[in-house]
Amino acid sequence: MELEWRDLAFHREIGAVIEALDSAQFWTRLTRALERYVVFDNWVALRFTPGAAPLVCAESPTPDGTVDAMFQDYLAALYQLDPFYIAATEKPASGFVTLADVAPDNFSMTDYYQRYFRKNIVGDEVHFNYMIDARHTLAFSLGATHRYGERDLAVLALCAPWVIALLRQRLPYEAFDAPEPASSEAVTQTATEAATEAGAPTDVPTYAARFEQVSAAGGRSPLTAREVEVAMLSLSGFSTRAIAEKLMISFETVRAHKKHIYTKLNVNSQSELFALFYEAGRKGA
Repeated sequence: MELEWRDLAFHREIGAVIEALDSAQFWTRLTRALERYVVFDNWVALRFTPGAAPLVCAESPTPDGTVDAMFQDYLAALYQLDPFYIAATEKPASGFVTLADVAPDNFSMTDYYQRYFRKNIVGDEVHFNYMIDARHTLAFSLGATHRYGERDLAVLALCAPWVIALLRQRLPYEAFDAPEPASSEAVTQTATEAATEAGAPTDVPTYAARFEQVSAAGGRSPLTAREVEVAMLSLSGFSTRAIAEKLMISFETVRAHKKHIYTKLNVNSQSELFALFYEAGRKGA
């Protein structure tokens, strides 16, 4: 077998990654191995758990060494609108995931996209996911200020088997000290009862509590569990038609839910609804 110098350099990089599996340099070594072949601008390794904020394993440093305020907003609340988080917690699986795989039909029209994603990532994002178990996924994200081309995606997909294998091997060296999400007393009784009746887990997602904070602060009627679900799907970028299909209800029922949501929360637009969620998230962080 004949090897070119590029092949030899690649094998050296992989060796360095494997050697660093039990050290603090692992994530940096992994990114260096990948950036030889694909250009990306930021990266982060996270553990996703349903109903809980992602836990950060490591992230790319900011140019000036300061804390990334936008990313802190993501960890405080905006992760609940992240299509990668939603996909990983709803249907956990190991594999290589592109933005096109998980983004809802109206994703680019959402306030989340305009106010966070486009400003923080700008162009594109991909994930290497390792499903730890039914409730936890280790995700390695690569963000770019440009759209990944066909060649980039093909190369990353080709790298996926060994990247995901390395994530599995790295797992024992990651410390996850945050407690598991538990049932929240702040969640509305209607949401809890509805989840119980439906046979759903009692770990009601934190955004239900956040909407309860908003409605209670203004003396407004609490949203029902279904209304919270519709509100979050809408904020995440699902169109009325897509929400109807996802929840297996009629188009008109979704429209009625949206009308009730706007009335109860005293908002007149999607942007105002996002502002309520965002502010509740920041105050509850």
